[in-house]
Amino acid sequence: NHLPGAGVRCMSYLRKREALAEKIEGLAESVQQRKLVQRLEEGDCPSPPTFFQTYASPPRKSDPKVDRLTLESAGMSSEDFSICLDAAFATCCLHVESRIAALIGEGFYTIGPCGEELLAPIGTVLRQEDPAALHYRHVAAAVARQLKAGKSIDQVLLDRARGYTVSMQDPVTSGRHCAIGGGPSDFIVTSTLASQCPPAVGRGLGFALSHSLAEEPKFPKDSLSFVSVGDGSVNNAHFLAAVNTAEYAQARNFKCPVLFGVSDNDICISLHGFGWLGQFLQRLQMPVFECVGLNILDVKRVTQQASDYVRSKGRPALIVYRDLPRRFAHSGNDREDEYRTVTEIAKQQETAVIAGACHQAVDLGITDYASLHARYTDMMKRSLEAFREASTEPKNTSRQYLIDTNSAPLVEVEGGRKAEGKAKCGYSALEKFTKRARMTPKGDVMRKLMNVAIEEALAGYPEAVYIGEDVGYGGYYKVTDGLSDLYPNRVRDFPPDETSLVGAAIGFSQVGLLPILEIPYAKYLDCGADMFFEAIIMNWLSNNKSPNGMMIRLQGFGPGIFGGNFHTHNSLHMPPGLDVVCYSNGQDYARGWRYAMEQAKEGRIVMSVDCTDLLNRRHVDTDAKDGLLMEKYPMEGFLPFSDVIVRDPLGKRVDASDIPEGAVGVVTYGTGVAEALRAQRKATGGDLEGFYIIDTPLLSDVPQQLAEEVLPKLSAVLFADVCKDGQHPYATTVTRLQSKRLLPSNWECISATPSYNPLGTTLTFTNTDDIIQGLEKLHRNQSNNNALRSRGVANAAERFAEEQQ
Repeated sequence: NHLPGAGVRCMSYLRKREALAEKIEGLAESVQQRKLVQRLEEGDCPSPPTFFQTYASPPRKSDPKVDRLTLESAGMSSEDFSICLDAAFATCCLHVESRIAALIGEGFYTIGPCGEELLAPIGTVLRQEDPAALHYRHVAAAVARQLKAGKSIDQVLLDRARGYTVSMQDPVTSGRHCAIGGGPSDFIVTSTLASQCPPAVGRGLGFALSHSLAEEPKFPKDSLSFVSVGDGSVNNAHFLAAVNTAEYAQARNFKCPVLFGVSDNDICISLHGFGWLGQFLQRLQMPVFECVGLNILDVKRVTQQASDYVRSKGRPALIVYRDLPRRFAHSGNDREDEYRTVTEIAKQQETAVIAGACHQAVDLGITDYASLHARYTDMMKRSLEAFREASTEPKNTSRQYLIDTNSAPLVEVEGGRKAEGKAKCGYSALEKFTKRARMTPKGDVMRKLMNVAIEEALAGYPEAVYIGEDVGYGGYYKVTDGLSDLYPNRVRDFPPDETSLVGAAIGFSQVGLLPILEIPYAKYLDCGADMFFEAIIMNWLSNNKSPNGMMIRLQGFGPGIFGGNFHTHNSLHMPPGLDVVCYSNGQDYARGWRYAMEQAKEGRIVMSVDCTDLLNRRHVDTDAKDGLLMEKYPMEGFLPFSDVIVRDPLGKRVDASDIPEGAVGVVTYGTGVAEALRAQRKATGGDLEGFYIIDTPLLSDVPQQLAEEVLPKLSAVLFADVCKDGQHPYATTVTRLQSKRLLPSNWECISATPSYNPLGTTLTFTNTDDIIQGLEKLHRNQSNNNALRSRGVANAAERFAEEQQ
């Protein structure tokens, strides 16, 4: 928007800079950088105590003990000090260039370190194998960590510039966002406040468990999980949930080596701190360490103390990097002059945060001002070159490319690790599990077959863990009945907080476990919604590098007279990257879970939605006691996402190839299948007799078999959705099918009432009568079409007018 004309937009990066040189010189960051370079050239940087008393936020007297720190007393080598200073220089130069890049239309991210450049020692204290999720302002810590690992400064600068300019060669997100990290132990932090915290606690809880269960744990057993936030983020629900879970683990004597880092500049964008952080910290049950964030030596000393405590004790702790000055606006579009005075803004331009560290480096005999001046000006040139090169690299321009990375690739199961579709745990174990379900002449209810399917998964995947609320005693519907006795260390209860629960599942997945996450009621997923979405987006955000493979069991869904809307929910969240399935019977559930577990193992997130009404239901017609919902446990076989289950007009399972040309079909899922079976019985002998039921467990996409084998044979089709109108997955299904002209001309879609579900009734849910009425409409459509054709009305507009009359 700042560019004077279209001609400038076509210029190279350097020519654009030249064209807007005057505006660039006026940027607050540019002003400060010139003054810093001048100070270095003149050898006139303030000492840390002077800087602290003048520029700390709020200004106050320095601590003499901190001022007297030496390399030896801080436990820091001169090499590490130099690395931290280089990281601080790089962070400053990158931030200034990011603002320039945004000004000339080549950069798209302007959140900077804001005074936290001297937190670089965090990156030298953490081991390379320690997982870290760094707040987006803590760039210096990430840079120091990369330099410590042996990465060249030019490569570090180029990779960071790629993030700012959204280059597809960005090693962190491949141009999808600007995020720090890129190493095997780095985890992406999004722009959602403190959402990095619950997974960090999950990683801490998962270290020891992964070493006892997983064949290939991803982190050493004595790792610590580091996560950082700004001081404003301690008010965020994600942070509060994470701290609560960590302290709960501490109270239960569970190993949870997680270190929370909080950088305190006493302001959250425009809201001042008013001393709240100090009061907040008093309530914590974990140790709180504090250091002066403007002093590299103190940051190193106290971060080392805190990390040693966490690592040796296996307990959580928190470290506050206090007294940091806020530097400039939070981001380029933050109107800083609306909440800060002209005097305050001018003051912050006077001296860069790193000036005190430069004085310190000279004082300690590590370097001299001439070398510092040469190093900083060289870093400026290298940063400019990095942005120039990154700006020429390809950016994301393909929609399909982005879609293809929504989730980890779908894996072929048949012929793979589960040869011939046999249960992974082996026949001897499976026979023990399923003896009663197989021996009962009519099989058993869905709940009991689900129990066996989950037990089979736990037996077949040693790294699998089942977590939820009240799952230890069998859960609210007894689906996990007896499993905690068989797997006491792998069936775990968590406190009732879905944010922490989903966050723990993410962390477990990231350390090499295979979590099966139970959400007790579908409505409760709303309570952990942001963690749910974060888990799903991470594969896309990392370009397939950081999937969070897991199974989610969402129960408390669909019709029921107990619990009302909050326990009989019928709306589903289905963001891109999530596989959603809903089975109508125990046999398909078991076969489907075998397939789904393989997909989760390979990094996909699969959500299995369980209909409460079907768990213990035996009959389609209760009066007739037909036992049609009783199934035997399948000893082998998979149900891929691509497949559908077809039932003929008598309700019997048949192959899709058995559907005759011109048939009428009802496409549905979950409880809709039972209602459609009842509709078949009620329609006997009438005009609606003879329709097929197509059960589509996959809800998040169009099943391939439905599109390619079933629909071409149907003359009319009714989609009967269990979810409420406006939030029903079949709305997407029919849109996708119609856009490809795969629907017959005569089709309808029904769904549940667009309201909420009152206690004590199933009034609002899709039922048998709704299906019959939908079929009647299809029949009327066909009759009207025939009548119109007999009168020669072919034009679509004419036909519509006739129908309206």
